[in-house]
Amino acid sequence: MLLIDLLDKYPMEVTLRDGTRCTVRPVSRRDDVKLQKFFLAVPEEERLFIKQPITDQTLFRQWCRQPDFERNLPLLMLHKNKVIGEATLHQRGGGWKRHVGLITVLTHPEFRGRDVSKVLVSELINIARHCGLRKLEAEVNGERKIALHVFAQLGFNVLMRLHDYVLDMKAVPHDYVLLGKNLKVEEEFAGIGG
Repeated sequence: MLLIDLLDKYPMEVTLRDGTRCTVRPVSRRDDVKLQKFFLAVPEEERLFIKQPITDQTLFRQWCRQPDFERNLPLLMLHKNKVIGEATLHQRGGGWKRHVGLITVLTHPEFRGRDVSKVLVSELINIARHCGLRKLEAEVNGERKIALHVFAQLGFNVLMRLHDYVLDMKAVPHDYVLLGKNLKVEEEFAGIGG
């Protein structure tokens, strides 16, 4: 199944644990300002693994207007017209880890504890299976207790924890946690037998 076919189900309406109705969909061309506001609302220590400066509006324009869903597939959750969650499936086009996807996820502080991350990561797990990925990874810092709990609920295990391994923008050290999940992939998606 092609990725474009998988994305036909979006936008998708979901109801969070507290009854809040939201929409899940891939990022679109007009999301740059909303997406930047969302990233700026998330606490800095939770954004450690974002490699580009989020204060640069050009970055968000590029992400939204020139998406490469085969490489990076960002799913957004919106409540009314506000981004309340973002999760991305990062895929490698080749190399020795081409079968391993990386998931990143952030939730707006006002919407914590309502299963925003759980819904988004679950969607990406399903997409990853259909893309033929065999494993998923997630990188978080050790302080992200809720994120660690959500990933554990979804079958991720701690592969490695390194004490004081990463630095935030103020040079404060944080634990690095690498999580992993094996995916059961149907033969038709794994490129076997055909």
